Amino acid sequence: MSHFTTTDGTTLFYKDWGAGQPIVFSHGWPLSSDAWDQQMLFFGQNGFRVIAHDRRGHGRSDQTWDGNDMDRYADDLAELIEALDLKDVVLVGHSTGGGEVAHYIGRHGTARVAKVVLVGAVPPLMRKTPANPDGTPLEVFDGIREGTAKNRSQFFYDLTIPFYGFNRDGVTENDGLRQNFRRIGLQGSIKGQYDCVHEFSEVDYTDDLKAIDRPTLIIHGDDDQIVPIKASAERAAKLVAGSTLKVYAGASHGLAETEADRFNADVLAFIRG
Repeated sequence: MSHFTTTDGTTLFYKDWGAGQPIVFSHGWPLSSDAWDQQMLFFGQNGFRVIAHDRRGHGRSDQTWDGNDMDRYADDLAELIEALDLKDVVLVGHSTGGGEVAHYIGRHGTARVAKVVLVGAVPPLMRKTPANPDGTPLEVFDGIREGTAKNRSQFFYDLTIPFYGFNRDGVTENDGLRQNFRRIGLQGSIKGQYDCVHEFSEVDYTDDLKAIDRPTLIIHGDDDQIVPIKASAERAAKLVAGSTLKVYAGASHGLAETEADRFNADVLAFIRG
């Protein structure tokens, strides 16, 4: 298993498989690099070097008490990319990982970046405000914090229902997927996951999106119950110059897992295009 130590002394776990142009995957909350298993296998088999790390406080990385914020997450990603001396990188970010990718570019630029893929991503801003009326009310995020703090195992398991759209007519529930989500989530730090709620809900990534100057594919399900499309992808597509928005009709927040074949094919075509 591969690890590296950041400049603040935090040890992070990462996977680094295959050879070729590097694709770096950033995972969503409260998950880890394991959430990208289908993509890691597919793109590794298709001639790419695939890298994914467990964000600090998540998965197998150190469970720090402090530093669970997007500035540090973005800097950790930069340090990993620099430690592996990656160039011509395709950055792929899901949900909170989309915020991490955007903020990485906002803080560190695109000198090492070739293309960007955002899927179910939180930018530009999830929280409802007068300027962001399609956002989610703060009390929803307070509920996520409470569920994480007081009943984490059950809360994560219950969250999988809207996450994967298993509450929709015609969608077959996959209990293995639900159990795996909880398994991955419970590997992480309750403190890191609690802190991270603020980072995906209340951080404004507008300026980060405006800094993206590389070809960008934005994929989002129009039935995403976790990160509603109107406050996220539809706004992000207008902020990232020249970006392409691809909407999956009826798709959930977890579409990279539930519709992996379609998602992988679309991303592969984008990278090779």
